[in-house]
Formats: sequence, structure tokens, C-alpha cells
Amino acid sequence: MPSTSIRKTEYDPDSRMLSVWFVASGKRYEFEDVPPETFAAFKAAFAKGRYFNEHIRNHFRYRQVASGDDPDCR
Repeated sequence: MPSTSIRKTEYDPDSRMLSVWFVASGKRYEFEDVPPETFAAFKAAFAKGRYFNEHIRNHFRYRQVASGDDPDCR
């Protein structure tokens, strides 16, 4: 199911790094040490924004990533 708040996600199971791009800001954040089970549940969630807020946001260390896709970096 597409999300109205989350544009894209990527997950690296080796590093357990979850990258999340947000629709409104266009910004990308990386969340550290996310278990594969958490990512699988996030990917399968009907309401991805709600799952993110309840199970990922404020539960894992994170940082904002500057990239060419971010409007603030142009």
C-alpha cells in the first residue's frame, strides 16, 4: 500500500540500516540497527506512517542524510 507520508524506503539487512524518504519535506533519514523483523512489519503495514510513528520513530538512533535528492541541498 502506498503511503501519503513516506515516499520511499530502503533497507540493508547486513548493516541493519533503514533509509526513509518523506513526502512533505523530501528529506531522507537513516535509522540504525533496525531488526529485519521490524522492517518486514513496516513494509507490510497497511498504514506505513502510523507504523513508523509507533515502532520506528524515537526507537532507533537516526540522522538526516544530505543528498542530491533533497531540495535543501540544491
